[in-house]
Amino acid sequence: MSCCVAGDIAFDRGAAQEAAAMRAELRLASREVGDNLVQTDLAVPDVHCGACMQKIERALGALPGVAHVRVNLSTRRVAIRWRSDAPMPPLLETLERLGYPAHLFDGDADRPDEVLSELIRAVAVAGFSAGNIMLLSVSVWAGAEPGTRDLFHWLSALIALPALVYSGRIFYRSAWRVLRAGHTNMDVPISIGVSLAFAMSLYDTVHHGAHAYFDATVSLLFFLLIGRTLDHMMRERARAAVKNLSRIAARGALVLHPDGRREYVPVAEIAPGMTILLAAGERVPVDARVEAGISDLDCALVSGESAPQPVGPGSMLRAGTLNLTGPLTVVATAAAKDSFLAEMVRLMEAAEAGRSGYRRIADRAARIYSPAVHLAAFLSFLGWYVVGGDWHQAVTIAVAVLIITCPCALGLAVPMVQVMAARRLFENGIMVKDGAAMERLTEVDTAVFDKTGTLTLGDLVLRNADAIPAEHFATAAALALHSRHPHSRAIAAEANRRGLRLVSFDRVVEHPGLGVEAVAGAVSWRLGRAAWALASNERGGAGDAGTVLARDGVALATFTFDDSLRPGAVEAIAALRARGIAVEMISGDAPEPVRQLAERLGIDRYQAGVLPADKTARIAELAAAGRKVLMVGDGLNDAPALVAAHASMAPASAADVGRNAADFVFLRDSLTAVPLALSVSRDAARLIRQNFALAIGYNALALPLAVAGYVTPLVAALAMSTSSILVVANALRLRAPRLGRRQTGGEGAAPNLARLKMEPAE
Repeated sequence: MSCCVAGDIAFDRGAAQEAAAMRAELRLASREVGDNLVQTDLAVPDVHCGACMQKIERALGALPGVAHVRVNLSTRRVAIRWRSDAPMPPLLETLERLGYPAHLFDGDADRPDEVLSELIRAVAVAGFSAGNIMLLSVSVWAGAEPGTRDLFHWLSALIALPALVYSGRIFYRSAWRVLRAGHTNMDVPISIGVSLAFAMSLYDTVHHGAHAYFDATVSLLFFLLIGRTLDHMMRERARAAVKNLSRIAARGALVLHPDGRREYVPVAEIAPGMTILLAAGERVPVDARVEAGISDLDCALVSGESAPQPVGPGSMLRAGTLNLTGPLTVVATAAAKDSFLAEMVRLMEAAEAGRSGYRRIADRAARIYSPAVHLAAFLSFLGWYVVGGDWHQAVTIAVAVLIITCPCALGLAVPMVQVMAARRLFENGIMVKDGAAMERLTEVDTAVFDKTGTLTLGDLVLRNADAIPAEHFATAAALALHSRHPHSRAIAAEANRRGLRLVSFDRVVEHPGLGVEAVAGAVSWRLGRAAWALASNERGGAGDAGTVLARDGVALATFTFDDSLRPGAVEAIAALRARGIAVEMISGDAPEPVRQLAERLGIDRYQAGVLPADKTARIAELAAAGRKVLMVGDGLNDAPALVAAHASMAPASAADVGRNAADFVFLRDSLTAVPLALSVSRDAARLIRQNFALAIGYNALALPLAVAGYVTPLVAALAMSTSSILVVANALRLRAPRLGRRQTGGEGAAPNLARLKMEPAE
């Protein structure tokens, strides 16, 4: 007896130590957020519906010391803020008691999606089983001999049982978990219905019944799993957007210590005040200030600015920008968690959490439809048993009701049209990232466009090439070949198009942030900024001339550039206006280029020089005014706005984060993809409404007949299949016009060096 007591005491002590260790780990992983609050982030893999969110938020919010709880359904994460002056609340224990086991959230984890893999395997097994059982049922429906019929029923049972165990565990596991915790969810009635149909089919098989319903059982499971898989894939898209945004950040940087020692430090360990050596071609790891060096910075992904920005001592750099031409010595002004990129992650997560209230049509219908089906079947059983006293007849009619009202047609109403719409769009170079986005796209009444890379192609084009003498142009092109600066690339591309014979030099040197200098004999050539290329007595007349070609400090030619307009931009804006959609442009670019482009396209409302947070704020402002916004953008700076908008599109040339955050990605250059996607989505919405009408009308007609006992299980199965075929046939009617073929080459194409012939300079 004493040994048992001692053992129990030791076990309790071990459990208490383990709990204390877990709480200590949670406390270390939590972070101070100000106002005497601490935030703890936990991953909750089993949350999958709005009811789960409400249950978790209500239970955790009631714990002592908890100030705020927010569940993000897309990332399956719960963020809890609790008071630091109070004992740490029992977060993990509470979630475990609710039936939602949790663990620490690891934002940097890059694990394979095990849930999606499990769902796909379950769908494959259920689909394979349903197809084979349907083939066996054909012979039974055709009037097979009793011996053959029993054999096929047993074969169907042998196929259905493993499918039920393997594929059905998705629903059984969830139902058992919440039932054990004293709750319920939509998986409970699904599990009961599938099990009842299988049990009745097995009973009739054992007793040589004329009909069994294994086909309906497994088919129901198959279609429900398809809906669950599509739902999971939609939410994983939001996680991928945040994950890809994090991947843009530098993994570390070369830090120069006060004693002269150089050390590569992970970005998470970089603290404000550290000196960082930033080579050309590297991304800025954290927000920083330039201490020494001159270079050009590619800010297109961050600010949307099309032209490289010169930086020098005293310039402020944002994390995520790309150092182009020269080495820099910078001093960190913020830690990684407080940097610009970290702010982007927070903006995207906040916008996604705010949009998680949108429920797909199929989800909303399934939550109501599944319990209603099982309730109708149960009431049919009770009614016939009370009236006739024959429990077998009552169960048979109840199963017929269950089969004929199987939500196959309802389950296909949305996915089949979405699949057809996605196919039509893909044939026209538009990729759909989220089927529910087509529903949202039909509701938009305002379109907001980014400028650089969206309304324009983001490729600089030389605008005054015809005004420059050929000999000067050839010299400038020869200098431009020695630089990767966008202005130099535009000059070289124009020379390549003309097939000019270029000059050669004795020596060529690129000065980062200034331009290219060459020497040919006793002559000095410079191509770059006017303030650097020209002699002091020449600068006054040049003013802010931009890029100039100078010989011995005397200006020979001035080059002006423009961003090439995206094909179809004028037509797209006109088509949207014809549909009654208001159009705006919002850009991080300079005011003058934004104004010129707005006038060219006829856009009345536009903003320039805005930051990413301002774009998101504008989307929120329009939403607060009751507008449904379509955001079209491509840069890193557009990602939070793309997520926050009612619907979003991005070109294939967009940054990885922009493509992952958008609902639609158009693969061809033409911007007419925007009104085309709107047209297809509206047609799809019309067909979806028709499919719902077909499904509801079918059930309104079939349900009373089945309840009245006029429908056998065989007729019920045939009627169920017919309703599904009608829904599929209606979805196949979707058509879409085709966009023109994608153009190749054109302005901004990379220069073909083989065509450029070199001659000595004069």
